[in-house]
Amino acid sequence: MTDTTATPREAAAVRPLWHVVLVRPETMTFVLLILGIFIGSQISPYFLDVAYILKSFTLYAEFGMVALVLTMVIIAGEIDLSPAANMALSAAIFAFAQANGVPMPLAILIGLGAGVLMGVFNAFMVIALQIPSIIVTIGTLTAYRGLAQVLAGDQSIRVPEWYIGIDKVMVLGIPLPVVIFIILSIVLGLVLGLTVFGRQIYLIGTNEVSARYAGVRAKRIKAALFILMGFMSAVAGLMTASRLGSVRYDLGLGGELQMVLMAMLGGTYIFGGRGTILGTFLAAWLLVIVSTGMIVANWLPATQLCVLGVLLIVSIIATNFIYSRTQR
Repeated sequence: MTDTTATPREAAAVRPLWHVVLVRPETMTFVLLILGIFIGSQISPYFLDVAYILKSFTLYAEFGMVALVLTMVIIAGEIDLSPAANMALSAAIFAFAQANGVPMPLAILIGLGAGVLMGVFNAFMVIALQIPSIIVTIGTLTAYRGLAQVLAGDQSIRVPEWYIGIDKVMVLGIPLPVVIFIILSIVLGLVLGLTVFGRQIYLIGTNEVSARYAGVRAKRIKAALFILMGFMSAVAGLMTASRLGSVRYDLGLGGELQMVLMAMLGGTYIFGGRGTILGTFLAAWLLVIVSTGMIVANWLPATQLCVLGVLLIVSIIATNFIYSRTQR
């Protein structure tokens, strides 16, 4: 008699470690970062000065902080395009309150609370009303920016002198905004990579239906991420107010592109389920190098915007190409 016993499928060959490392998007970002520093050093010798790079990074630290949280939102399968407008409205509410006699500690709490409420509103529209997050946040982007203009008008609202200059505060020779960004990167990296909460975010972004059947409270986690986005945007807005010394309705204008670019350039998958805080961390530094290099080279703002747009498209294509051939 012929033996009809089914033979087990051969296990897939284990990829060598060097192959796993080389094909990850973070590796591409790191290589681009080194290449950017080399090219920048040919444009200006200041690129070889660590102090100069750190000082340049203070101009992007607030966007970088928000981009770290945005990375988690995108991994969970959603998107938030309103954080820059949230920054402006939170800062405007804070500045308006303190300018009208509210004590500074309370004014700061009011500004932070406003950011949280904006995150709650986004979460309610997306989670409770089941409206696609991209549509919701495009709408709130416009609404929050408009409210900031109504509140602040076309004039700048000055903040107290003692509140100005967060970028001038040094911690071991490193500007405070850079220190905050690094610490936040470490904390969120550990949360996303080593905790059950982080694993659940990946699972939701990969397959939300399966996640729910597995007992993951997907709606609560997504709501928490949107609220965290609101809070972090408000923190970034108040930090920007300290760096600039005043608040206008156009604070952070255009920051949405840079935040999304940091996440995408760092290898975060636009359709969710994949990405790392490390990638966004490296991409933030890469963006600083590229933007500073274009400024030093006296490129026109329109040309700089085109370059950033091309970088965003290329990063999405490269990430999709890598993930289509590998597993996380």
